[in-house]
Amino acid sequence: MSEDIPLLPGSPRRLSPQAGTREGQGPKHGQQYLQTPGPRAPGLQGSSSRDPGQPCGPESARSSSVINNYLDANEPVSLEARLSRMHFHDNQRKVDYVLAYHYRKRGMHLAQGFPGHSLAIVSNGETGKEPHAGGPGDIELGPLDALEEERKEQREEFEHNLMEAGLELEKDLESKSQGSVFVRIHAPWQVLAREAEFLKIKVPTKKMYEIKAGGSIAKKFSAALQKLSSPLQPRVPEHSNNKMKNLSYPFSREKMYLYNIQEKDTFFDNATRSRIVHEILKRTACSRANNTMGINSLIANNIYEAAYPLHDGEYNSPEDDMNDRKLLYQEWARYGVFYKFQPIDLIRKYFGEKIGLYFAWLGLYTSFLIPSSVIGVIVFLYGCATIEEDIPSREMCDQQNAFIMCPLCDKSCDYWNLSSACGTARASHLFDNPATVFFSIFMALWATMFLENWKRLQMRLGYFWDLTGIEEEEERAQEHSRPEYETKVREKMLKESNKSAVQKLETNTTESGHEDDEDKLTWKDRFPGYLMNFASILFMIALTFSIVFGVIVYRITTAAALSLNKATRSNVRVTVTATAVIINLVVILILDEIYGAVAKWLTKIEVPKTEQTFEERLILKAFLLKFVNAYSPIFYVAFFKGRFVGRPGSYVYVFDGYRMEECAPGGCLMELCIQLSIIMLGKQLIQNNIFEIGVPKLKKLFRKLKDETEAGETDSAHSKHPEQWDLDYSLEPYTGLTPEYMEMIIQFGFVTLFVASFPLAPVFALLNNVIEVRLDAKKFVTELRRPDAVRTKDIGIWFDILSGIGKFSVISNAFVIAITSDFIPRLVYQYSYSHNGTLHGFVNHTLSFFNVSQLKEGTQPENSQFDQEVQFCRFKDYREPPWAPNPYEFSKQYWFVLSARLAFVIIFQNLVMFLSVLVDWMIPDIPTDISDQIKKEKSLLVDFFLKEEHEKLKLMDEPPLRSPGGGDRSRSRAASSAPSGQSQPGSVMSSGSRHTNV
Repeated sequence: MSEDIPLLPGSPRRLSPQAGTREGQGPKHGQQYLQTPGPRAPGLQGSSSRDPGQPCGPESARSSSVINNYLDANEPVSLEARLSRMHFHDNQRKVDYVLAYHYRKRGMHLAQGFPGHSLAIVSNGETGKEPHAGGPGDIELGPLDALEEERKEQREEFEHNLMEAGLELEKDLESKSQGSVFVRIHAPWQVLAREAEFLKIKVPTKKMYEIKAGGSIAKKFSAALQKLSSPLQPRVPEHSNNKMKNLSYPFSREKMYLYNIQEKDTFFDNATRSRIVHEILKRTACSRANNTMGINSLIANNIYEAAYPLHDGEYNSPEDDMNDRKLLYQEWARYGVFYKFQPIDLIRKYFGEKIGLYFAWLGLYTSFLIPSSVIGVIVFLYGCATIEEDIPSREMCDQQNAFIMCPLCDKSCDYWNLSSACGTARASHLFDNPATVFFSIFMALWATMFLENWKRLQMRLGYFWDLTGIEEEEERAQEHSRPEYETKVREKMLKESNKSAVQKLETNTTESGHEDDEDKLTWKDRFPGYLMNFASILFMIALTFSIVFGVIVYRITTAAALSLNKATRSNVRVTVTATAVIINLVVILILDEIYGAVAKWLTKIEVPKTEQTFEERLILKAFLLKFVNAYSPIFYVAFFKGRFVGRPGSYVYVFDGYRMEECAPGGCLMELCIQLSIIMLGKQLIQNNIFEIGVPKLKKLFRKLKDETEAGETDSAHSKHPEQWDLDYSLEPYTGLTPEYMEMIIQFGFVTLFVASFPLAPVFALLNNVIEVRLDAKKFVTELRRPDAVRTKDIGIWFDILSGIGKFSVISNAFVIAITSDFIPRLVYQYSYSHNGTLHGFVNHTLSFFNVSQLKEGTQPENSQFDQEVQFCRFKDYREPPWAPNPYEFSKQYWFVLSARLAFVIIFQNLVMFLSVLVDWMIPDIPTDISDQIKKEKSLLVDFFLKEEHEKLKLMDEPPLRSPGGGDRSRSRAASSAPSGQSQPGSVMSSGSRHTNV
């Protein structure tokens, strides 16, 4: 009869040593036996001398089995016995994390005397069915191939090491020829307390205090605002009581008396429990897998398929029981509640601080788009209202002026009247008017205000979420090396050292942070990766520019081809502009996906050490490539189109007979507006509807079809009532927030960089974001596996990117107003050349003369249909007339206007930068009330510590009260000094019931 090997109290039991594989004995290769342990020896329950955090070497992995809880999939469990689908089958221990893998085997036959059922061995020593060890309870599995056997051994060792760390495991038997197996993990209280102390997780103490709202005026204003916005508030508990706050302090097992621990099972919420388990999974080693460190390495090597925490239940269950996931779905993740504020505290509680900060940032950005949208609509309406008063457009539309313009192309194009471009001129005024200058200044200040308010909101959330004490040492303690980095270091050690790589890595895993130079990658090791990155990024940028040039060639050649046909000659410009913009949009969408994959590949080549470094470098590369991809066509239209055309008689040609394209008669600003609006709206609509909605639905459909094809071996009762880990396994894996941020950052660039040409950009961004918030919410709640809760105090490198775009937008808008629009030429004419101080005669002032007799041979219009003989034609430029001493040279007006444009850029940039710095200085990064609360909270925490320590010492010095039975009756003493931290009625917990005003 075998005996159990006891471990820590409440920790998982190992199977008998006979069930494991020893050196030189045990089952033959390809076979595995499962045995039940014999009855426990009395007095061994809960006894142990092993530290749960002690690492397990390969010897101990070979001496015992790795799984402490096998469940027979063939034996049905009644629904009445399964009270919760988020617990082990004993309905006691909560499933904190799940590991999933797929197995296959060539065959299975039962051992001799197998009675036809299997058993469940519970980690606390109880057994479901307990035949004699080594008897008919043995299960003989068929031979596995070498790869499957190796993966199986690696899983067994890794799971054994998890048990040595104190975790409790449960999984089903591999009873079919192939299928998916889920390893359920539960963290007992001892492990949670140990890891919470190691990770310095802040938890609430017994002390609560009231948060002051400020002065009487501020209180009244806050109360009135709360009453007015009550219909917009989500109905979640976090919004019901926001006046009281617990003092928080990093968890410590030596100071258990500080915390209000009423129930150990619920003291740490589900997100914190899964975060603790994930940290253990990331640092647990597996010697059989080349000393691979952590679950991420095992997943990368296909030993496991997935690792994820469970959702809190179903979001659309008809039952009355309410969980956080269901509450988030009803009050946040539905399009029907688009008008409500986001329950940011509940989002943070369920998904963690990192995702909570993203949705808080997205909500603030969306709300800030409201005033900018209102101002943009006003600017647009101002253009509509003053269109009849615009003198230059009226002069262009006046057919009596009869400005005869030079041909737009060689041979096939005829002379034309400027009045034929009347519609374009009138439309240009809608966006090219004096109000756009002030709107550009407003948007530059808006970007600064937004960033400053985000810093304030970030500090406020950090205070309420207890993130103010996160230190760099704390963050570094949670960083683990990536699997690719470990592999590169291992390869380097094999090349450069005579010492065994396995032995050397074993010493390093026990002493993390004490690496020699040869145990880490230097810049010499990374140089080939850096060189490849530099060359690849240059190539990708050149590819983008070449595609833009290709579209330019398309526009030129198409315009020339359409001009040959009389039927299409009148709509040449509209056709070419529309098709070229659509081609640009399609190319941008395709290259976006390609550049995202290329950026990830280039970052992997660099071999960053930690996930945080990997993410930051990936973001920088992806942003650089996508920035160039999205904005290069817009930059071309804004600053380069029409600048290198030449003049009649001396045009610039791309190929033989193809002239460089010119701006429309009303200027390039209208074309810039069309280009920006179509690309911006197209990216938002297509990416939202196809990539974010359609692609996940297609993936879900394919997974459903695949499950149906493999449903032959699935139990029908199990398929009708799947477990929560089965439901979550069918969801999409969480891949990070980078795509979500990137989409919004590119949109932020559209809103700020060229807003002078498209004042309605904030309106379309606002409409998109109202949908985007609920779309992302629904995706996180219903379509993705639950992400690991990540603790962070800010949005990281994204803030620096936003700040850079905001500063760059000042320069770009200054050049758009100065170079692309006619704002500066109109001012120069009005105040320097106009006879009456108005814009009468401005169009004539901007048109130069050309003698048609000086056209090159073969470029004159063929079969001109013009009514009169043309001697001079006009073109838009500031050049000397043919009768001047220096014909066709740049005139004085040209240099005057150019000087005014450059002066405007300098003045505009410095003025807006000064105002931005002034706004930054006037708005403190930390709200005054929050800084006061933080200071007073520290003072309250010190007072609370001193009081609790004094009461503890006082109770310890008191003589114990003797009961008639001779036992101690000092309840308060036990409550204050019990290591379990369990608060008893009438204990010092009552001291925390008094509130303190802050």
